[in-house]
Amino acid sequence: MARIEDVAVRAGVSVGTVSNVLNRPQAVSPATRAKVQAAIAELGYVPHAAARALVAGRTSTIGLVVPEVTNPFFADLARGAEDVADEHDVTVMLYNSDKSADRELRYLGQLETQRVQGILVTPVRQVTGGMDALVARGTPVVLLDHPAGRRNICSVTVDDHTGGALAATHLIERGHRHIAFVGGPLTVVQVGARLAGAREVVEAAGGTLEVIETRGLGVAAARTAATDFARRPAATRPTAMFCANDILALGALQTATREGLRVPDDLAIVGYDDIDFAAAAAVPLTSVRQPRHQLGRVAAQLLFEEIHEPAQHGHRQVVFQPELIARESSRVPAHAG
Repeated sequence: MARIEDVAVRAGVSVGTVSNVLNRPQAVSPATRAKVQAAIAELGYVPHAAARALVAGRTSTIGLVVPEVTNPFFADLARGAEDVADEHDVTVMLYNSDKSADRELRYLGQLETQRVQGILVTPVRQVTGGMDALVARGTPVVLLDHPAGRRNICSVTVDDHTGGALAATHLIERGHRHIAFVGGPLTVVQVGARLAGAREVVEAAGGTLEVIETRGLGVAAARTAATDFARRPAATRPTAMFCANDILALGALQTATREGLRVPDDLAIVGYDDIDFAAAAAVPLTSVRQPRHQLGRVAAQLLFEEIHEPAQHGHRQVVFQPELIARESSRVPAHAG
């Protein structure tokens, strides 16, 4: 197996220059860098990851901590971040906090101990003191799908208040005045913002918004909420349902249909995220679209800006605008009007 000394001899440079090409390529001229890279290819030299980390002070990895890896929304975020990391020849280490603030804090500590270059994180709740301390000790952090609420850290989010307003406006325009909002816990920042946007529109239109708070944002929570909803007397039921994400909406659609409700004739449903499964549902789901892949890409780009040019980097809060995608689940019934 070739050694770093063999690469240096073949390229006609010092071992230190080879090390710089591997760990600090910007410090080496393009011509010298090309010679070293050619020697590496000819000899089949494989750098030792631990040794590289010792020299560089950081590993060739970044961390990504999300609350729920089984949710396709976060899978798409991860793909966007991974595409950018690949452009920088960096590996993404994915951690699932499972919506536990304690687990999230433990994973952030592990990533710092492993000397990652930086961390992307979707916090379970608000930004914690532990996260602030991480930033203060020199590990770049970017919040993903979560507002920063401060100027010492970058964030990439979608305007969830506007997203909730879009969903409610869509239903109001289709004649619904008694609408249910399904999601929770309401302490989740995104859920609260979507609810606030919807409530503002419904109340302005003289309608009523009934809040059905769930214990989580998964299919099981949706089935419980939708079963109770469907078994209520028809006269007391809202005619439309806005769910805080597509997983809830798809679970509600499945359960409502099983309980004998016709979607959208008896119940219109709107989701949030516009994951790939939304358009493929038995009744294609109307949803508020978030640019999921782009969220991950931009967050990673901000992280690498801070990693490579910390002195020039200015913390930014990037906010994307959502878009409502209308499908069959909220169309106006043929007998309406």
